[in-house]
Amino acid sequence: MRDAPVTKLLLLVIAGVFVAETFLGGSEEPLVLLRLGANERSLVLGQGQWWRLVASMFLHIGFVHVLLNGWALFQLGPLVEAWLGSPRLLAIYFASGVAGSLASVLWRQVGLSAGASGAIFGILGALIAFLVRRHDRLRPAARSLLLQFLLWAGINVFFGFTNPGIDNAAHLGGFAAGLVLGWFMQENELRRPAAPAPEGT
Repeated sequence: MRDAPVTKLLLLVIAGVFVAETFLGGSEEPLVLLRLGANERSLVLGQGQWWRLVASMFLHIGFVHVLLNGWALFQLGPLVEAWLGSPRLLAIYFASGVAGSLASVLWRQVGLSAGASGAIFGILGALIAFLVRRHDRLRPAARSLLLQFLLWAGINVFFGFTNPGIDNAAHLGGFAAGLVLGWFMQENELRRPAAPAPEGT
């Protein structure tokens, strides 16, 4: 984490927002979530509150929700910073998060949504696309990571479609955006030799 400043910053912001949710009345209280920026179709599309597309990616509904998303970001974020650079991680997080939020409000007719899942699925998608594009040059360790990422993505998509209450639209919207970004992004020129290398030399 010492060499992953953006990951650390995002985790700190997410944790700080969750503390604020708790003190304002609880992270599972709909009025608190709406007040802080949760996604809701009529407010975003009907009243033009587009800022919710960004704010909602830092909110979480319950401790398990923030714990799982925080753990995933902790695992994936440093890899993106090592391979692609910290600015690109920030770009992927926000672009995928907004894409996921927009997909959510377009798909969901009622109810509110919140969470970093769309952004995190975008990070996962970016890593998969980045490695797939270089599949013929991957080292064994990177090939193993690619298989793990594909398995992780498949399990989460399956879990999302077999369990109610999961915002699949946000997940898939963020994932699609991440795939596109990861496909076209170049490797970080300042990557340290000790970082896990996706390409053989």
